[in-house]
Amino acid sequence: MDFSWTPEQERLRAQARDVAADAVARFGRHNDSWINGYSKQFATELAALGWIGLTWPTEYGGGGRPALDRLIIGEELIAAGAPIAAMWFADRQMGPTLINFGRPDQQAEFLPGILAGETTWCIGMSEPDAGSDLAALSTRAERDGDDFVINGQKIWTSFGEVADYCYLICRTSSDGPPHTGISEIIVPMDTPGIEVRAITDMTTNRHFAEVWYTDVRVPATNLVGVEGNAFKQTMRQLEHERGGIDRLVSNRALYELALGRADTSDPCIRQQIAELETMYRIGRILVTREVLGQAPAGFSAATKCACTEHEWKVAQFVSQVLGAEATLWNDVTAGLAYAPGYTIMGGTSDVMRNILGERVLGLAREPR
Repeated sequence: MDFSWTPEQERLRAQARDVAADAVARFGRHNDSWINGYSKQFATELAALGWIGLTWPTEYGGGGRPALDRLIIGEELIAAGAPIAAMWFADRQMGPTLINFGRPDQQAEFLPGILAGETTWCIGMSEPDAGSDLAALSTRAERDGDDFVINGQKIWTSFGEVADYCYLICRTSSDGPPHTGISEIIVPMDTPGIEVRAITDMTTNRHFAEVWYTDVRVPATNLVGVEGNAFKQTMRQLEHERGGIDRLVSNRALYELALGRADTSDPCIRQQIAELETMYRIGRILVTREVLGQAPAGFSAATKCACTEHEWKVAQFVSQVLGAEATLWNDVTAGLAYAPGYTIMGGTSDVMRNILGERVLGLAREPR
């Protein structure tokens, strides 16, 4: 297999690197910028470049470009720490979901705002008592005439405080197995009955939020796909979420900083660098297989596991190289403190291994 990039792809990478460097100079460097670097201005600039919806079909307003182009751009922007969070979820998940499962009127209403970088979306998925088990969610949407009335609570909702819309995963029926009766509904975040409380984590980031829904009334036309049959839709969303380049290079900027300070005369340090550089290359191959659709169904769990555990090792290397300096409270320290979240966000490593065992390898479940 030829792993070299075409001249056109090399030019695109150079352009993306320049755009990222300019953004960092103007907006600052953000660790884990796809989730912590929020700038609506930069989102509209990316839209002007045609870099939002880059791979979407042209008939939906997208660029119709190869998936590898988005991977190249995303890698350079995230590795540099450019603030892409205002558009990332919508570009990565909401737009493709609406294209695949939404009605034409929903596509006409919501896709233009995403493509313009004007609307930010959050995802109402995790719940306090459900953990990583989507089928255990209890937030309910009950039909009342032409509306759904929503009651429940979500947690760890990134951008819940600033989002224009929530893509809500909720229960519309309790009949049948737990994974049935789940639906996806678009909820404008200014709807009466929504209470948002931002969560400040130990790094002082505030992208997480708790969100309460109390008799929140939204039109039934905001249902995406088939009522009660959204589990497969959500699983497809998670394939996009777990297998992307954002799971590999979130703390690449910190690695580059440490690389310039490392004592490469020490053979042990050289060996660590070799291991990390090797895994960056393996991780990129895993991600490339995902974006090209070459990975088996469910394999994004393996990609996420490998890449996020690598990011954790990168953080340990940075801490080791910087020594006591890494304990001074600055943006580097904040990035290192954030590292435990890599293997939790989007499903823990243990959950990912269960998915691999049960859904990819077909292993029997342990009796309870």
